[in-house]
Amino acid sequence: QVQLVESGGGLVQAGGSLRLSCAASRSIFSINNMDWYRQAPGKQRELVAGITSGGMTNYGDFVKGRFTISRDNAKNTVYLQMNSLKPEDTAVYYCNAVYRDFLYWGQGTQVTVSS
Repeated sequence: QVQLVESGGGLVQAGGSLRLSCAASRSIFSINNMDWYRQAPGKQRELVAGITSGGMTNYGDFVKGRFTISRDNAKNTVYLQMNSLKPEDTAVYYCNAVYRDFLYWGQGTQVTVSS
């Protein structure tokens, strides 16, 4: 079993930055894919970014070079650095991980970008 706890969300003005953290309750060394998703009110949850244990990354098309995902296996934490934030980035951001064929989600952290 894995518990995931997101943090780092908040209120920021358009053009600003935030760094989200996703701390896992166990070593993430053996967890291959870890992803960030987001869900805005009335919209489906969508992939923001993903990272493999080998450091390969992928991003949603809307990111367009503004966000960077990284992982620190020593700290059991995955990060999402978000720059040049836009009001349309407002959403609850969730991280997830697949461990032993089970998909785990965190509780989410709210990001609000004001115009």
